[in-house]
Amino acid sequence: MTTTHATENLLIHHKVKDYATWRAHYNEHEKSRTASGVLNGRVFRSAEDPNDVLVLQDVSDVAKARAWIGGDDMKTAMNKAGVIGSPSVRFAS
Repeated sequence: MTTTHATENLLIHHKVKDYATWRAHYNEHEKSRTASGVLNGRVFRSAEDPNDVLVLQDVSDVAKARAWIGGDDMKTAMNKAGVIGSPSVRFAS
């Protein structure tokens, strides 16, 4: 039996140079996320390291979200926001 879900989840984990700077950039890209079917973002930070960020989001269209997360615009935005290294990105249902 196959179970289908109304939404999938997108989990992004990364380190940032400065949380306040990253958060401002994250907030500015709400329209871009929504247009890509990425909704209801919840941001968490590690208690031990406030620059260790975890973002959990709902995804209404996985194909659009995958294209968005892998696109050059997203890479540029993450770089400008101060993301360190490569983020861990996972889709789950």
